[in-house]
Amino acid sequence: MDLGILLLGGVAIAVAAVVQGTLGLGLMLVGAPVVALLDPSLMPGGMLVLGTLLPILTLAREWRQIDWRQAGWLTGARVVTTPLGVLVLGWLSARAIGAVVGFVVLGAVVLTFWRLDVRATRRNLVIAGAVAGISGTAASIGGPPAAVVLQHEQGPRLRATLAAFFFLGSAVSLAAVAIGGEFTRHQLYYGLSWIPALGIGFAVAVPLQKRFHGPRLRQTILILAGLSSILVILKSLL
Repeated sequence: MDLGILLLGGVAIAVAAVVQGTLGLGLMLVGAPVVALLDPSLMPGGMLVLGTLLPILTLAREWRQIDWRQAGWLTGARVVTTPLGVLVLGWLSARAIGAVVGFVVLGAVVLTFWRLDVRATRRNLVIAGAVAGISGTAASIGGPPAAVVLQHEQGPRLRATLAAFFFLGSAVSLAAVAIGGEFTRHQLYYGLSWIPALGIGFAVAVPLQKRFHGPRLRQTILILAGLSSILVILKSLL
């Protein structure tokens, strides 16, 4: 294992875990572009390992706040389109996957800044879940579509419902990637090695959940995520 990738990736994962633990999403939005920049071959499996584990920490604290109707429609639609994400993985090279991660994150950042007034209707939940099934499997980033749909929910309910969706969706995507032969030991080892960074980031986030509503932090993180995605895209295309 490359010590530089391990350390730099660990810092990015810790920061990303702080963001997701505070705001409800951010692990993939912040962490995936950095990991893809460091080593595209770690995507998406390395991040999906972490994407399955971090929601467990949130659910342990806030599981009573889950809106099961919303989580159910999101997850059901994601399961249906997950095989398409596996097909995309089979078509693309590691560099191309890095570009996909960059474009997906950049699109998510633009949508978040645009602040689409989307409500959590059954149709919108299904559409968001279906998009997440493809992007979450191919690029490990499935949260932004769901977050846009759930944007009007209060903090605890938003975090808990997204955590349920992330846990179930990431587990399904990880299983599908493994069945499709796209999940390597290389990805598994790095994903497991970053678990301590994940725990540290979440521990920092817990006291921030009540004190910090974070509009300014959110904007800063989105700008950083956008810049990192542009770097990933340039590195993949040049």
